[in-house]
Amino acid sequence: MPLPERNYVADALRAETVGGVLLLVAAVAALIWANTLGGSYEAVRGLHIGPASLGLDLSLQHWAANGLLAIFFFVAGIELKRELVAGELRDRKAAALPVVAALCGMATPAVVYFTVNALGGGSLRGWAVPTATDIAFALAVLAVIGTSLPSALRAFLLTLAVVDDLFAILIIAIFFTSKINFLALGFAAVGLMVFYLLLRRGVRGWYVYLPLAAVIWALMENSGVHATIAGVAMGLMLRCHRRDGETQSPGEHIEHLVRPLSAGLAVPLFALFSAGVSISGGAVHDVFTRPETLGVVLGLIVGKSLGIFGGTWFTARFTRAELNPDLRWPDVFAVASLAGIGFTVSLLIGELAFAKDLVLADEIKASVLIGSLLAALFAGILLKIRNNKYRRLCDEEERDEDQDGIPDIYELDKPEYHLRMAEILEAKAAEHRRLAEVASGARAGDDGPA
Repeated sequence: MPLPERNYVADALRAETVGGVLLLVAAVAALIWANTLGGSYEAVRGLHIGPASLGLDLSLQHWAANGLLAIFFFVAGIELKRELVAGELRDRKAAALPVVAALCGMATPAVVYFTVNALGGGSLRGWAVPTATDIAFALAVLAVIGTSLPSALRAFLLTLAVVDDLFAILIIAIFFTSKINFLALGFAAVGLMVFYLLLRRGVRGWYVYLPLAAVIWALMENSGVHATIAGVAMGLMLRCHRRDGETQSPGEHIEHLVRPLSAGLAVPLFALFSAGVSISGGAVHDVFTRPETLGVVLGLIVGKSLGIFGGTWFTARFTRAELNPDLRWPDVFAVASLAGIGFTVSLLIGELAFAKDLVLADEIKASVLIGSLLAALFAGILLKIRNNKYRRLCDEEERDEDQDGIPDIYELDKPEYHLRMAEILEAKAAEHRRLAEVASGARAGDDGPA
């Protein structure tokens, strides 16, 4: 492909909307393939490739879940590092609400799942399935619908989702690691230390880091710890603040290069090989009647919404943490509902939780798909309502019916002017301060290796 076209495709893949659409297309393709030519679908995703002598004779489905998703978590690690040094997580006061929201948004779905299955006699192994939020999918929905929503809304969702991903990784590492090869894990730790030292010394060149990253990943895969942990660990090691004379930090530069690979290849292929489940009328009925699958659906739709909104409200009500002045509580509830899209990581956790029961694993995947779809539809309606309100405020501020070049809002009598401007300006007053704080944070001191 010629360079201009290649650059155009790469830039498109960096857009959250495009990445979310590709993810959705891959999931739909998997469902169609699995429900029309199910035999060929199972044969392809069960095909084993890789050197058995290195412990890497894995199925295509396994390569997608453990290998390609490591790229996705590498990008997530960079995003988390950037938030820690120059974003919402840098300021403890500003970070308190999204961090507490993320924690409550993971705990409440787990409680919902546990309650449903304890009362219904179902398996408790899937408690972690509804705890995760899909960053790409959620941000894509927000980008498509929220054209006039305040930027603080996206910042809140991004910070919440990044923290959510971090704890999802910890859940995978702690609860879904059954047998550990300490020798391989030790060598992986040594590899990560070498990776860090090379970054610290300013060594450059993909030919150095790419083979080293592959070795670290292979060692982590053989250790018994989920291999995606290697991706997020390397992402967190990159420097994400800018030094004098730099237009981009190393972390920003590498994220810029790797994100198209993550959004255009890694995540869609994972969805293609993981989302293909047989869905019939009976299967859909089972999703809403079987305790394990019902617990996942209710966890994503009800648990996420109540957990995130409730955690945010109680923290703002009983601590010194404050909601961003640009946001209103209906905005927070819409974002809380949007976080119920648990697609990518929820599918992964579902595979790990029910690896020994393939039939139930497929039903859990179906419940993740249905729960995420319902959450997206519900959140989309709420966001559309909020988006229309903000658009009306913007139109009101810019309206100039007499065509004199001065918006009509500035030509009203003083009492009416103040009344009309209050609502508009209140929604925008703190944005400049927040942007200034973020900009100053991006120029802050060193936070790690070069």
